[in-house]
Amino acid sequence: MCFSDSDRRDFLKGAAAAGMAAVGVSALAAPAAAHAQESTTGDRVALTNVRVFDGSGLTAPRTVVIDGGLIGVSAVGARRIDCGGAILLPGLIDAHIHLENLDTLRQLTRFGVTTGLDMACFPPSVVASLRGRAGLTDVRSAGTPAVAPGSPQSQVPTFPADGVLTGPEQATRFVQARIAEGSDYIKIIVDEPGLSQETVEAVTKAAHARGRLVMAHATSAAMAERALAAGADMTHHVPLDSPLPPAVAARYASGGQVAVPTLTMMEGFAALGIPGMDYAAAEGSVAALRRAGARILAGTDANHTPGIPVQPAYGVSFHHELELLVRAGLTPVEALRSATSLTAQAFGLRDRGVVRPGYRADLVLIDGDPLADIRATRAVRRVWVGGIEYVPGA
Repeated sequence: MCFSDSDRRDFLKGAAAAGMAAVGVSALAAPAAAHAQESTTGDRVALTNVRVFDGSGLTAPRTVVIDGGLIGVSAVGARRIDCGGAILLPGLIDAHIHLENLDTLRQLTRFGVTTGLDMACFPPSVVASLRGRAGLTDVRSAGTPAVAPGSPQSQVPTFPADGVLTGPEQATRFVQARIAEGSDYIKIIVDEPGLSQETVEAVTKAAHARGRLVMAHATSAAMAERALAAGADMTHHVPLDSPLPPAVAARYASGGQVAVPTLTMMEGFAALGIPGMDYAAAEGSVAALRRAGARILAGTDANHTPGIPVQPAYGVSFHHELELLVRAGLTPVEALRSATSLTAQAFGLRDRGVVRPGYRADLVLIDGDPLADIRATRAVRRVWVGGIEYVPGA
């Protein structure tokens, strides 16, 4: 969530049990000072001698053209950049962040995260101020989530009153208010002390009737089942109390529902030694979801909320998330898809997620082969967001 520092301090109470908005990770080596380099309209750049991740493997060396913010087809007259056989990835997409300010976008961009999907931020003016920033991470947001009275979120002084629901009769009005504010999808906190099942189902139904996806925050096996039963499109986090049973994991796949495990965050909370929280349960849940054929997306829960006991850094933690997904059983190819094309498809972002003519020129050039070692994604050499280049080390 995004709110003032003084208000954030009041959010500490209950955060470990229900907030789940942060985690500590070992720091990756940060690139040197960077700057954004804005392309002029019509500027055409040809990236020569690049191997492209195409969703299933790496291509032979080829040329990729950036033309007017999109991936083009003709290199005639283009300014050429010899990439020396480096790997070109689609721009990375973090499926779970919490927006804060402009520096949030700079940090995400710096590490190759070209799209950030915010899972709670208020007031709406904060999100509006961060949309459409040329050359920086493109964002979408849930805005204000639906929460229960007495929940940690409801205790934040600036939390919007209409986000606190006491019954299903408020669902339609809540969803309409979020859409009016510009929310791209709807977020529901399912965890205890949580909304009644009838209210969760009513919010989900109202959102779907208005063409919005529903994100459900659920950090225990029982709450994940409630989210599935309500028909939420995506469940964020995986249980720390016990692994998802195979039958429950199978329901994700059969129902077309998506999991955003946020292993980075789960690892951090488990490391605090809180009774009943075991990272092995989170890792086992991801393994069960993969075996069942469920869609799994990469998301970090990156935030900078004072008072939260663990906090992932924007951008850099995304690379750690990919490593954790691979350790949990995903192949490097699957992990990269979870960070690019699968997330774009799941969120209806039809203009990104692949390196293909006509798509947004959201691109990340890296050294090393991430299919041989997923840690190679850390070695970000250059980043383009909508054709505008952000050059680490320049």
